Amino acid sequence: MSTLYSPNCSSSLYYSRLATSSSSASGYQSRITGCSLPKRYHKNNFSLQSQKYQRCNFVRMQEGEVDVTASLTGNDTPVTKFKDELLKIKSSEECKDAADFDFKEESTVSITVVGASGDLARKKIFPALFALYYEDCLPKHFTVFGYARSKMTDAELRNMVSMTLTCRIDKRENCSEKMDQFLKRCFYHSGQYDSEENFAVLDKKLKEHEGGRVSNRLYYLSIPPNIFIDAVRCASSSASSTNGWTRVIVEKPFGRDSDSSAALTRGLKQYLEEDQIFRIDHYLGKELVENLSVLRFSNLIFEPLWSRQYIKNVQLIFSEDFGTEGRGGYFDHYGIVRDIMQNHLLQILALFAMETPVSLDAEDIRNEKVKVLRSMKPLQLENMVTGQYKSHAKGGTSYPAYTDDKTVPNGSLTPTFAAAALFIDNARWDGVPFLLKAGKALHTKRAEIRVQFRHVPGNLYNKSFGTDLDQATNELVIRVQPDEAIYLKINNKVPGLGMRLDNSHLNLHYAARYSKEIPDAYERLLLDAIEGERRLFIRSDELDAAWELFTPVLKELEEKKIIPEYYPYGSRGPVGAHYLAARYNVRWGDIA
Repeated sequence: MSTLYSPNCSSSLYYSRLATSSSSASGYQSRITGCSLPKRYHKNNFSLQSQKYQRCNFVRMQEGEVDVTASLTGNDTPVTKFKDELLKIKSSEECKDAADFDFKEESTVSITVVGASGDLARKKIFPALFALYYEDCLPKHFTVFGYARSKMTDAELRNMVSMTLTCRIDKRENCSEKMDQFLKRCFYHSGQYDSEENFAVLDKKLKEHEGGRVSNRLYYLSIPPNIFIDAVRCASSSASSTNGWTRVIVEKPFGRDSDSSAALTRGLKQYLEEDQIFRIDHYLGKELVENLSVLRFSNLIFEPLWSRQYIKNVQLIFSEDFGTEGRGGYFDHYGIVRDIMQNHLLQILALFAMETPVSLDAEDIRNEKVKVLRSMKPLQLENMVTGQYKSHAKGGTSYPAYTDDKTVPNGSLTPTFAAAALFIDNARWDGVPFLLKAGKALHTKRAEIRVQFRHVPGNLYNKSFGTDLDQATNELVIRVQPDEAIYLKINNKVPGLGMRLDNSHLNLHYAARYSKEIPDAYERLLLDAIEGERRLFIRSDELDAAWELFTPVLKELEEKKIIPEYYPYGSRGPVGAHYLAARYNVRWGDIA
């Protein structure tokens, strides 16, 4: 069986598969073409020069297709086909070759961070771009531009950016030299977000740096959503590429409800095609979230268990051990449900629960995620608990209440905590509660997926566990952050002459197993956007389906002015969350 060359950039590794297929006497012959593969896997026979296909980001080949034939027998199932594709992926030591053959000398990439003076740009976007440069994952010719209303020189931008740049813990050679080289490629242009004239000047500066090469342009909108459309209109009319691709990364929140989200999508699509819009949810770029499909589809022991027959409940938990801390004005407009639950946790749920995709192609995976979301029952108020943290003194330290934040309106009822029970109406998951919990100012910082399995029927060792059979429940835990790990709780005999059982962990601790530092989610997502890989970005129909689940209950919460249950800063959250779980005979796994 032929295998495709697969360089190892620190971004995700995946295959687009099987653009065409034809039957044969021996089974099925599936054909992978160069156009169906992410660009990082292409050899030196591609160019980004096609003006004709600018709007659809189509890749034109100069010397024919990369034709790899894989024989699939008639007995292959979708799961085994999917597993085979995952196992085809091989790594190499460096990703420099990927950058070299992805972008030929006559093309360049211009990355413009719109809102460059903001916290997100300083703390996440610029450091992620430097990390990609440090790993040789960016093309030979690239330029980074900051664009914002603040008056700033190139030198001032470089000084601001330099304060947040760090090198890999496991790879520090030539660090300061690399930083200097990267900063020399960073420039700044001050302008209004709704000014076509200002964007036209930016376009002129970009062309000077592009030097007549094929220009590919990526805009990252690190700005409030109310000015997304103005910025896109100006960039599209005055500063888009004329002979390459133009793509736009849009940060959440994508509206406040179904209507505002739909209006935002319509506004963006006045100036962009759907495949030019990259709606980013950085949690989809987390290493352990991306590993979900690998864990499930390339390990035979998990896929047969992944259903209502063996799984009792699934918990998706997000907690922070700090409050809004000066960001209350922004947070109060959205709340924890919109900020975390409707996007981060729901996206992870869709990835977890989806059926086996036809391939690893972005559209095939996103199709399956949409099916999950459309199969879910709309969230009811009775299946949700909201809370808000109050002031608390502990160990001589006093912690403020949410409403003590000067940027939060007096008497605000905005939830800083929410727990919800969701259900999927399909054959695989019928009756299985998916419990989501998210909160600020809790006792710990974590994000994890907990899969609790059913009790062993007729367990011979029930007497050894006592009356609490939940202590004997197998549980798979995927800790997304911090201290990434995957561990499985199993029952085991304690060594000795007696028969005493113990609940033990089979633990894959990433820091102990892998010496390489885990890339930040923004690194992976930025590289994917540059390469046109959309698997980890949100499609418009996916966004619509997500809002349909939460809009009714959000509207009810606000219209009825539901008072959240108050919980002390630094506690485990409101008691109501435990009652919600108990209603479905579930115990929160992070409490044990």
